[in-house]
This record gives sequence, structure tokens and C-alpha cells, in this order.
Amino acid sequence: MLFFFFFFFGWMHGGKMARKERGKEWREGRGGMERGQGGRGEGELGCGCPSAAPPPHTHTWPWCLRAGATMHLKKYLLKGLHRLQKGPGYSYKELLVWYCNNTNTHGPKRIICEGPKKKAMWFLITLLFTSLVCWQWGVFIRTYLSWEVSVSLSLGFKTMDFPAVTICNASPFQYSKVKHLLRDLDELMEAVLERILAPEHSDANATRTLNVTMWNYMPLVLINEQNPHRPVVLDLFGDIHNGSASSSPAPARSCTAHGCKVAMRLCSLNGTVCTFRNFTSATQAVTEWYLLQATNIFSQVPQHELVEMSYPAERLILACLFGAEPCSYRNFTSIFHPDYGNCYIFNWGMTEKALPSANPGAEFGLKLILDIGQEDYVPFLTSTAGARLMLHEQRSYPFIKDEGIYAMSGTETSIGVLVDRLERKGEPYSQCTMNGSDVPVRNLYSDYNTTYSIQACIRSCFQDHMIQNCSCAHYLYPLPRGERYCNNREFPDWAYCYSHLRMSVAQRETCINMCKESCNDTQYKMTISMADWPSEASEDWIFHVLSQERDQSTNITLSRKGVVKLNIYFQEFNYRTIEESAANNIVWLLSNLGGQFGFWMGGSVLCLIEFGEILIDFVWITIIKLVAFTKSLRQKRAQARYAGPPPTVAELVEAHTNFGFQPDVARPGPDPGTYPDEQTLPIPGTPPPNYDSLRLQPLDVIESDSEGDAI
Repeated sequence: MLFFFFFFFGWMHGGKMARKERGKEWREGRGGMERGQGGRGEGELGCGCPSAAPPPHTHTWPWCLRAGATMHLKKYLLKGLHRLQKGPGYSYKELLVWYCNNTNTHGPKRIICEGPKKKAMWFLITLLFTSLVCWQWGVFIRTYLSWEVSVSLSLGFKTMDFPAVTICNASPFQYSKVKHLLRDLDELMEAVLERILAPEHSDANATRTLNVTMWNYMPLVLINEQNPHRPVVLDLFGDIHNGSASSSPAPARSCTAHGCKVAMRLCSLNGTVCTFRNFTSATQAVTEWYLLQATNIFSQVPQHELVEMSYPAERLILACLFGAEPCSYRNFTSIFHPDYGNCYIFNWGMTEKALPSANPGAEFGLKLILDIGQEDYVPFLTSTAGARLMLHEQRSYPFIKDEGIYAMSGTETSIGVLVDRLERKGEPYSQCTMNGSDVPVRNLYSDYNTTYSIQACIRSCFQDHMIQNCSCAHYLYPLPRGERYCNNREFPDWAYCYSHLRMSVAQRETCINMCKESCNDTQYKMTISMADWPSEASEDWIFHVLSQERDQSTNITLSRKGVVKLNIYFQEFNYRTIEESAANNIVWLLSNLGGQFGFWMGGSVLCLIEFGEILIDFVWITIIKLVAFTKSLRQKRAQARYAGPPPTVAELVEAHTNFGFQPDVARPGPDPGTYPDEQTLPIPGTPPPNYDSLRLQPLDVIESDSEGDAI
């Protein structure tokens, strides 16, 4: 490819001699073709083919055409090789003068045509404007390569699919079913609250047996900061960890609420390395401590048992209506969420087609009546009562803890929905992904057969770091195959490792840099309003009907503290599409480059082609000169092999035909001592006669030799 490229430009810029030679070759070739058409030449067929016989089993005429085409191709390539060896036919100076005389750019012409003073002026002006053009080009190219985007907002109107709705209870488990698992933890919690709230009466229950083993893994301590330079750490159950060996039977007595803070002590390496998690309120401290202890307990229970301990769908969902069609808990898909237990998803689209919304308005939405069973909440695990719900796309995993909202018990919550669709540009404009296949993080939520989301990626990344650093997986995230959940018995340092990893900024930045946003996303904007439900006038009959339907009881088994009514609907079918597009495309770039070049130098694309052509000629002339220089070096090295001057052509011919010929050995110079001035130099030796020339040879041999010489 490079051969034909240089051949083309060498042919375009040949000198007069090269053009004359091409004309002569063209005329000779035309005459040869005419002679070949007129008759059959010696050694050729009538079509210009060689007289050699064609290959066997081959027709004569096609073979003749192929042989003729091969000969013409060889001849053409040989001419091209000669053309390449000759080069453009100019010197550097001639090429530069030719360019200045013939280019369409205005400045170089004036440099050649004007006088000396104007030449200098036009040279400086051309140089200045060329610099401005290069600077402007650099600015535009850098702006184009920044891959900026512009955002456009468009409104549309059409019938839309109803979103997937996930509902959960705020309490993950029924206390009546998990009480046996939390008995020791609840006793510890009650003792801790007694020490914090009434330290003077805490000795009354000192004889109660407590699970000290569970306590020692992650105890709560009091930090006395009355002396900020030497804070004293007091264990709630009597030990002082300020570096001394003293102890106190009731350390909480020496500490007041204003002077001490409750903290959690987390240790590793058998207690040799410890850290403290401080809290501004004892409520936060005991809640976080209880959650970590409960995580240790639930992580050792199989998931199918945890599902049975959570709230079943038939007790949570009392009534369901979608538009004018009745529905029930059987129309919901169940998943287990570690934070909220059993969650139920309506219109998830996993097994059936997504349900469309017939019309906007409250009458065509989803109406639910829930019973959260607040009387059976775990007292120390959940301090919030209500239903947790979230709207999301079909086939997407609901991260309800981060994106969900609460619905209060004893109220009717109306949620009006508007749809926003985000369409991001992919590479290189933004770091987004279509399906997560190009993200270097294993998606642990793929077992649910859900689509990719950045929340799933970040949580999967954290779980991978948890396994790498702590050797176990956290209970709140999906469990990879072959791994085990963290617990105090098998991994006693897991709480310290988890707390350190959770507060690590480097870990968060690593996961954020590795994960990518989804290129296409749908967001549901909600307008929420609430009212008391049921009213005092209708409370009695509504609770009687609901109790009869669920429990087949004539007595009221429900209360205002447990019921929640939801009404979810589209406010309107208008949807917004927020779309990214390239702010600077290739048309913008070419327009600006051409505009700057034309404004400052009066040039166009053809001028750039001319300039590129000259650059190629400069390179080719340089190559020819380098080749000539290399050849001259080789010739000098070949001459250096002889002691004197190289033999002449006559000597080489004589030595070839007369094997008895011995040329004189050249010496560097005569020695004055050997040949005095009065003596003459020796006469070179006369070669012996060539006796073969006296012999008679046949006539055909002489003719063939003469023909060979002529050739």
C-alpha cells in the first residue's frame, strides 16, 4: 500500500525529463501493440503472448490473455519502480518555490512575488496568522475531545405501564417467633438500660445470670470526659480500662449523663487492638449495639427459617384493588430482605407481562389495606412503626432501605406518581453502562434475575471487600457461593473489621470508581398526602368487616395502630424524558476548523491537501538522498578493498578472456632509494598471446556470439 502511495505522488511531480521518458515509453508501447495486432512477432503469439506452450488441460485463448496481462503488469510495476527511484524530480528549494507559486493560500504567494521588504513583512504576517490558526485549532480540538454533553428535556404523552410496588413491614420479624433466639440478648439489653438509667438500683438484679460471652465480643462502655486530657473508660458491668488495675463495683454511679458518653468497644487480635465508636446519645448507642448482636444471631439461622418467622402475605395484605379489578396477596411476589424480612412486590414483571394503567387518577390506581401487626414488633430491634414501600421499574431489585418511604399506621396515604426517564450518552461521553457487563464487579443480585443498577454494584463491591478483609460476608448483603456469614463464634473480629471498613473513605471511593451508572433509567416522582383512616364514625364497622374477613371472628381483632391504607396512582400520563446529546460533534469541529483557517489565511481543504502533498514530497526527496548517500558509502567501502586504484574495464575484460594474464601490482608510490634518478622505471610485463583466438570456430558459434554481444 505504501509503495503505490509514494508511486502516485512521485508520478504527479516528475520533472520534464521524466515526462519525456513516459511519452517515449507510451509511444513505443503503442507501436508494439500495433505490431502485435498486425501479425505474430518472433517469440510471441498473435495476442502478444509468449510462444511457449500453454499448460496442459488449459484453453489457449484464456491462457494467452492471462499471460499478456501478467506481462503488462510486470512492465507497469517495473516502470513504477524506476519512477520511485527517480523521486519527485525537485530539490528542496525548487519544491518550496513551486509550492509558493502554485498554492491557493494567499500569504506564500506574496512572499515569492514581492520585493525584499514586503517579503519580510508578508513572511511575518503569514507566520503570525499560521500561529493563530494552530492555536485556535488546538482549542477547538481540546474542546471536542472533552466529550461534553448537552441535556434536553422533552415531554410525551402515552399510556404507561404501572410501576412495580414493593411493600414491607417496618419490623422484619414477629417477636413471638424469634423470642427464643433473642432471649439472652434481650436480658443483656435490659441490664444495660438499668445501668444507664438507674445505676443506684442496678445492684438489685446483680444475681441475674447474663450471657457474658456475648457481651465480651462487643461491650458498651462509658467514657468519662470530665478531664479531657485523660478520659476514663468504664465498663458498664464494672471494669475500668484506663490502664490501671483498679475496679469499681458500680462504675455508672461515678458517671452522670452530662459527664459521660456511651460508646461501643470493638477489638481484634484477642483484644490487643481496640477502637471505640462514639455516640452523642445512649439511644443511638444501644440501638446500634443491639443491631450488631442481632446480626450475629440471625446470620447463623437458615434463610427458610427466617422467612417463616417474618410476616406472611395473608396477614399483612388485607385488601387489594387495581383499577376496577380485585387482587389479593397471591398477585404479589415474595422476596426476603434482611432489614425488613418478607417483602412483597406487585407488578414485578418477572413471570407475567407488566400491567398498564388504564387512565390517570386515583380511581385507576392500586388500593391496598395493610395490617402491620404492631403489637408483635421486636421491641429493641425496631423503633419505627409503619409500612415501608417503594416504586421502581419492572425486573429491578428494590433497594427499599435507601429509596423507600414510610406510610404511617392509622392513615390513608395517597401517592401521585410522575415519570422521568433518563437517557445518558455512553462512552466516551459518560461512564455509564447498558447492562453492567463492562463493570469489573461481580453482581451478587443477579441471582434474582434483575437488571443492573449502581446500588447493586456498590453493595456487591462492599461485600467483596468484606470477604477480602474480614474473611466472611455480612448478613445484610447477598451471600456469594462458597462463603459464610460473619458471626462471633467463627469470626470473633468481624465487628471490628466491619466497622473499620464501613468508615473507610478509600473503600467507598474504590467502589464508586469501579461502578457505573445505568445509561437508561426511570425515576418515579411522588406527591404524598395523608389523612386519618378510618374516621371515628366509620372505625367500628370497618374493623368489624376486616376482622371477619381475615380471622372469621365477630370480635374486632384490628386496631388503628396496625392498619395502613395506600392509594397509588398516576397523576397524569405526561412523562418527561431527560436526554443527553453530544454538545460538540464532528460537524461542529470541522466547521470551526475550516472557519478559522479561511478567516485567518484564506485557505480551504484543498490547501491542506496541497500542504500534505508537499510534505510527502519533502519526505520522499529525503529518502532518495539517504539512499544515494548509502550507496556512496558502499562504493567507498568497495574501493577500500584494493591496495591501489581499482582495475580498469580493459583489465577486467582481459583477465576474463585470458587466464594467463597477470596485472601489475600497484604500489603506493615509487621508492626513491630503489630507483635512482638516472634509472628508468621497469616496463610493465607483456601478456602472453591468446592462442585460442588463432583457432577456427564454426560459423554458427561466431554468429551466436555476435548476436549475444549485440544484445
